[in-house]
Amino acid sequence: MIRLMMSLQARGQALATSLLALGLLGSVQAQPAAPYPSKPITIIAPYAVGGDSDLAARNFAQAAQKVMGVPVLVVNRTGASGVIGSAQALAAPADGYTLLLSRPGSQSILPAIMPTRTKYRWDDYSFIGLLELNPYGCMARAAQYKGFDDLASALKARGKSMNFGTAGTLTTNDMGPRQLFRQMNLGSNAPTMIAYKGTNEATLGLMSGDVDFACGSIGTFLPQVRSGALRALMVTTPERLAVLPDAPTARELGFGDMQKIIGWSGIYGPPGLPQAVLDKLAEVMKAVAQDPAWIKGTEATGSIPYIRGPQETREFAQAQFQIYRAIGESLNLIDKAE
Repeated sequence: MIRLMMSLQARGQALATSLLALGLLGSVQAQPAAPYPSKPITIIAPYAVGGDSDLAARNFAQAAQKVMGVPVLVVNRTGASGVIGSAQALAAPADGYTLLLSRPGSQSILPAIMPTRTKYRWDDYSFIGLLELNPYGCMARAAQYKGFDDLASALKARGKSMNFGTAGTLTTNDMGPRQLFRQMNLGSNAPTMIAYKGTNEATLGLMSGDVDFACGSIGTFLPQVRSGALRALMVTTPERLAVLPDAPTARELGFGDMQKIIGWSGIYGPPGLPQAVLDKLAEVMKAVAQDPAWIKGTEATGSIPYIRGPQETREFAQAQFQIYRAIGESLNLIDKAE
């Protein structure tokens, strides 16, 4: 009898312990998740340090962390013309702690022209917002070419023996010259593209004489233009730029279709971000748009502050995709394995 009573007592204690454990577990599970954000946020810049995506990401990160109250860190995940970093951001957990600094090359051009290479579509992401527009232009060493006419004459005379620097295949640095060569009817006499890890390295290659000219967002070239080492031969904006008043527009030079080529930066996230995260990021974008330091930093690179909301960003991205799809078709560049 004593043994039976002790056994029943032990079982009762074990049951009570189990119920207590379950109760504690239930209370832990019932606790609400920490509000977003509660830990550092990473922004993936898919191109090299010192280039357009890197500068835009770091300028945004400095402004965003003041609003969000947590560190916002920039990591450069380079390779495959921006595809590697973009793919990593796409595969990140949908919790808002990994974001992407989107660029036209990786988010519009490659999905339009090489869809089997990117493995993602232009609209696979959560659209958070646009940040800026980057005026686009073509540059050469100031000592070599005094104006666009000098470069044009050289291209017609010996284009095939010339080369140009880019941040990678099928970036805006690459597509702009391709569009120009098409309008100039160079055909098989077109120069050779030399791919660097980023626009910053392409600029250094241009200054050292390793390439004959380069085209891209003017921000990376601007310090060298201001120093007199490089000369802006053309800009693709509708009007001349105040920071480059001597550079003629593509339309002035008779190459109006070059106006379709423009740089831009945006903030994307993995698909399926929770609405609470999207709402918080929308608040952050609105605050950044009013931040004097962010505006000054953006304009210092020759860029135009252009913060837009998710729907406008989606529409802009779709239009960019369609522009480069059409250019790719006109140049017979579309991946035939699609």
